[in-house]
Amino acid sequence: MSDLNRKVLDVLNGKTVTPPPIWLMRQAGRYLPEYRATRAHAGSFLDLCYSPELATEVTLQPIRRYGFDAAILFSDILVIPDALNRNVRFTEGHGPQMDPIDESGIAALSPEGITEHLKPVIETVSRLRRELPTETTLLGFCGAPWTVATYMIAGHGTPDQAPARLFAYQYPEAFLRLLDFLADVSADYLVSQIDAGADAVQIFDSWAGVLGEVEFEKFSVRPVARMIASVRARRPKAKIIAFAKGAGILLKNYRQATGADAIGLDWSVPLSFAAELQKDGPVQGNLDPMRVVAGGRSLDEGIDAILQVLGQGPLIFNLGHGITPQADPEHVSDLVRRVRSFG
Repeated sequence: MSDLNRKVLDVLNGKTVTPPPIWLMRQAGRYLPEYRATRAHAGSFLDLCYSPELATEVTLQPIRRYGFDAAILFSDILVIPDALNRNVRFTEGHGPQMDPIDESGIAALSPEGITEHLKPVIETVSRLRRELPTETTLLGFCGAPWTVATYMIAGHGTPDQAPARLFAYQYPEAFLRLLDFLADVSADYLVSQIDAGADAVQIFDSWAGVLGEVEFEKFSVRPVARMIASVRARRPKAKIIAFAKGAGILLKNYRQATGADAIGLDWSVPLSFAAELQKDGPVQGNLDPMRVVAGGRSLDEGIDAILQVLGQGPLIFNLGHGITPQADPEHVSDLVRRVRSFG
């Protein structure tokens, strides 16, 4: 075990911990009444992200309630395009929106001002490390270049990211420049989080699953590998989780190709395949968030299946994507109890 007894960090170092440590993606979120109260006080969603006091509070809320083994910085993957003056806004019922970027906009991108814009987020990381229990791993994060680019191209979320895919085919040089730019500024951002106190970081490629094999290599793997290499060149001991949601069989060599310490798995990844991936190192996941909504037997069976197959190796127990607003907080309590009774 680490000197600080941070169990998530132990798993990221390749150790098997029984019972496995647990945290949940979006664990600070709308399913919690205390989050909703803080969110109402904050004003806009971005105001909440950029308030170190309030962002620290909502990050700590699920730790106080459930005692998760890791806290993940409360922020959003779109603070990077917001720092690039893309007029990011979040409107109720419509999701994130921003000014779409085109070839000329990509050519004009500059890293100037990004660090200053994101200072409040980095201050939140520092506050969290001071206020979290010593044994709680602190995770920073950012979006992967492909996923962030999909929003920047379309100006909003889409079901299959067709605007970004089409743009990549029509303007391949400009698109690769955008991915490289995002990789470089995102790596800088992760280094700043690590320096502020993050024990590890996660890269979210939430839209990797819409890509074909060739495009996955070019648009997902390559820029994430560039990011990780950049972070490690400056912080060689950095621990990094890479989560390529929906990538399926393309995850077979994802760890090796990107250099990630652990790979996050969504709920569609078969446990037999997950066990093969675990032979090469730590895995994280992969309970269907709908089982948390359902609760009861469905929740218990999902938890038990993961623990039975993956619990004898390096595992961070998590969901296969973020917890949903309709989840019952008591079901989360049940989940934590059942995972912690394993072994």
